[in-house]
Amino acid sequence: MSKMERVLEVLSTGQELTAKQIEARFGVGNARATISALRMQGNSIYANTRTDTKGRAKTKYRIGSPSKAVIAAGYRALAGK
Repeated sequence: MSKMERVLEVLSTGQELTAKQIEARFGVGNARATISALRMQGNSIYANTRTDTKGRAKTKYRIGSPSKAVIAAGYRALAGK
C-alpha cells in the first residue's frame, strides 16, 4: 500500500490530521503535496484551521462531502464553459 493510500485510508475513518502528523506517521516528505495529489484524484479533502488554547493556528485535514456549488463548478469546467 502506498503512502498516499495509507493517508487516504486514515482520513476515510473520520480522523483529522495535521501536516506534521501526516509527515511523521506516514513518512511523507511534503504533506501538502500529498493532499493536493489526493484531491486531484477526486477526493474531497478539506483543510480546517483550528486555534489551540495558546492562540496558535493549526490546519487539520479531513474528508468531507463536496457542496452543491463545488459539484456544479466541476461540471461547468468539464463542459468548457
